[in-house]
Amino acid sequence: MKMTRVRSWQRGALAGVTALLVIGLAWAGAGSSASAARPLRVVATTTQVTDFARIVAGNAAQVVGILPANVDPHDYEAVPGDLQKLSSADLLVENGAGMEDAWMVNLLQSVHRRVRVVDTSRGISLLPGSRESPRGDPHIWFAVPNAAQMVANIRDAMAQADPANAAYYRANAARYVPQLDALDKYIFAQIATLPRAERKLVTSHDAFSYYVTRYGLTLVGAVIPSTNTEAEVSAQHLAQLVGVIRSEHVKAIFLETSVNPKVEEQIGQETGVRVVTNLYGDTLGPAGSDGDTYLRMMRHNTDLIVSSLR
Repeated sequence: MKMTRVRSWQRGALAGVTALLVIGLAWAGAGSSASAARPLRVVATTTQVTDFARIVAGNAAQVVGILPANVDPHDYEAVPGDLQKLSSADLLVENGAGMEDAWMVNLLQSVHRRVRVVDTSRGISLLPGSRESPRGDPHIWFAVPNAAQMVANIRDAMAQADPANAAYYRANAARYVPQLDALDKYIFAQIATLPRAERKLVTSHDAFSYYVTRYGLTLVGAVIPSTNTEAEVSAQHLAQLVGVIRSEHVKAIFLETSVNPKVEEQIGQETGVRVVTNLYGDTLGPAGSDGDTYLRMMRHNTDLIVSSLR
């Protein structure tokens, strides 16, 4: 069985692109607050925080995201097109908890002097991470109350950066909170329909700890035994995982949309367990998909998990 995952897209040269971005930021001379002549300009890193930022911003601020849909945020590398997005930003909204460290750390050393960085993980109790994620598990959005805290952090930052529209940002966030509450209740109700003995997950990597902790499932194992998809996978680990899948009578292996399916398919063939595709993990889906917003992604994942484990 192969031990290395094949990526579905080409990697760039991070150092060279980062240098371009830093030089561009120095030329741009972007300010730290929105000008009265233009709307607040917000750049968000991951697809989840981009979705939250757009909800809070409404029509009062311009929000652009860095990561496209179905791109793994753990190993993303900046591209020249990111320069234009960052050079005139008033706020940079990040997931935090180390999610972006591998590809933003050098850039942020320059950005911090010109643009306020909003860490949406602030105020959230982090679960333990892994060797590759020493600050803690960065997949905080998988517990809905954490998503509400992320929205609150974005709301407060926008209100501070753009006081003229502060009440508008607060109202947008307030309208979203009941939708999050309803989502939280929905997930609890759906998971409760499964017998406890059937609430067992095997996933591509350890991205779902907040989800299983919040909603009462068990994470039996992961193909990549780390909160970071860049971690190496040994043949010994995969052999152990095959044994656990068999002994625990796991019904399905859940494959995330942003990873290559080859290893999961090999494990599925060896164990006779079905591989369930189209689970949204580290990224939202493209427009029109079942995971194109946070609310749709979480409902879709829950429905897929419940129907696959029955």
